[in-house]
Amino acid sequence: MKRDSASPSRVLWLSTAAFTLLFAVWLMLGVLAVPIKAEFALTKPQFAWLAAIAVLSGSIFRLPLGMLTDRIGGRKMMTAILLLTSVPCFLLSRAHSYGALMLYALLFGVAGNAFSIGIAWNAAWFSREKQGFALGTFGAGNVGASVTKLIGPALIAAVPAAGLGFIPGGWRFVPVIYTLALWVMAALVWFGSPQQDQTPGAGRSLSAMLQPLKQTRVWRFGLYYVVVFGAYVALSLWLPNYYTTVYKLKLSHAALLTALFIFPASLLRPLGGWLSDRHGARPVTYVVFICMALVCVPLALPRSVINLGPVAFAVLTVALGVGMGIGKASVYKYIPEYFPRDVGAVGGLVGTLGALGGFVLPLAFGYLDQLTHTPQSCFVVMLALVLVSFAWLHLVVRGLQAPGRTLGVRSDAMPQSFTVVGAVTPASRRTSRA
Repeated sequence: MKRDSASPSRVLWLSTAAFTLLFAVWLMLGVLAVPIKAEFALTKPQFAWLAAIAVLSGSIFRLPLGMLTDRIGGRKMMTAILLLTSVPCFLLSRAHSYGALMLYALLFGVAGNAFSIGIAWNAAWFSREKQGFALGTFGAGNVGASVTKLIGPALIAAVPAAGLGFIPGGWRFVPVIYTLALWVMAALVWFGSPQQDQTPGAGRSLSAMLQPLKQTRVWRFGLYYVVVFGAYVALSLWLPNYYTTVYKLKLSHAALLTALFIFPASLLRPLGGWLSDRHGARPVTYVVFICMALVCVPLALPRSVINLGPVAFAVLTVALGVGMGIGKASVYKYIPEYFPRDVGAVGGLVGTLGALGGFVLPLAFGYLDQLTHTPQSCFVVMLALVLVSFAWLHLVVRGLQAPGRTLGVRSDAMPQSFTVVGAVTPASRRTSRA
């Protein structure tokens, strides 16, 4: 299909804007659940389930929606998910029971699946040489998690709890504002993006599209994505509560400090894509895991060993966010290099596994906190995840360095200056993939 040079840019910026909004909606309970917890007198496990349930529905449909995007195009899919999300988002403002809250959270959580739609949409429009940066830029829409952290407390305080006529007040005002924004964004995507879309999966059988999912490396990439994305989602939801309970901060201060973690974890994703385009996905991911492990150690230690104040704690979480932001892009850089025709399916599965980590981890944090009465136990889980992923990556690298084994794909190749895991010769780049 003939396309003008501006079409990829339009797809990138419109999809990124839409994903930013949808991500804000998906994780809005990270802030709203704090006043909801007080209003409904929720227990810690109930609070954890409320925060996690939206993450679940934002995870489980990523594979089929990514594949469907490859078949019918991202323009239709992104517009549809914006409109579908708006209905339960509005209904949340009318919820008056814990059961209703859970139901509407489960339904508006579909917003999280927009990630696999946008990844497949952008991968179809950009050349391989630019995919790392393009996918990293789109993925920076993760910064939407900070939107509610920044504007939520002000919006909650803007309208009295009793409301103003038909406008609900307090925390209920926020989903109403998001509903209006979703309608506007749907119109912008539909009328602003190229009408003739790219559909690389059109005409391919379902079995052919699912074939790559049999490869072990796809599931390995999924584990990596749990570390850099699933844990990011979990901490975005968990940190406001952590700051208010451990450090007794006001919600507005807790939300701001959480946003400081979110910004680098989102906005550095284009940098991670650029680094991966330049140096390869594996060395970038390798360094990210090492740095994240070092940061997790003081966060996971008991307060009797190291008593971190709120400033030191915030600095360490920001450093953790830096690693996550770069790592999210480097992990996804693997996918179009190994599976250029199956970004929707493979990216959908990797995204599903990562997002499911974002569902499971808040629950693990809540139950461990209640069981051990040790708030930093969440970072013990984080440290364990990082170490397991790093060990698997290192074993793969060692296997590739064994006699008769070589690296053979550019995104996995090591520059000769990268001495941590060994150099790659030009000849090795021409051999079979690892």
